[in-house]
Amino acid sequence: MITFREATREDSVVILSLIKSLAKYERLEDKVFATVESIETSLFDRKYAEVLLLEIDKKTIGFALYFYTFSTFEGKPTLYLEDLFIMEEYRGKGYGKATLTKLSKIAEFNGCARFEWSCLDWNQSAIDFYQSLGAKPQKGWTIYRLEKESFLK
Repeated sequence: MITFREATREDSVVILSLIKSLAKYERLEDKVFATVESIETSLFDRKYAEVLLLEIDKKTIGFALYFYTFSTFEGKPTLYLEDLFIMEEYRGKGYGKATLTKLSKIAEFNGCARFEWSCLDWNQSAIDFYQSLGAKPQKGWTIYRLEKESFLK
């Protein structure tokens, strides 16, 4: 049975390892610049995001990193799931659905108007999974990003 545990500072090495595994899956290994120190500072000192660790028999099998944004039209927070990653050998066993259910309960508890995330357009298995749960892609919105060198200008 899967259990969820809020990550602590002592989990920073494990979190970084999971981030690297996620990057490998997404073919973005060269984009990982996070360090144990940056994770400790960002997650546990400044509290920019929260991490749920997914465990089976006390073995960490994945993570969900999330934070809150704000809906001006709703006047309420939105739970934003930045990353959900489950190690390959544990996929297809219902743990992703269980994690999204857990996060939905966290969103409800915190009075969120929405629960949102992004998905790579090539990840058809994830798209199919999300849509099977009733999630809908947002039409008419394009994500824009300023990388650090651009926003420093």
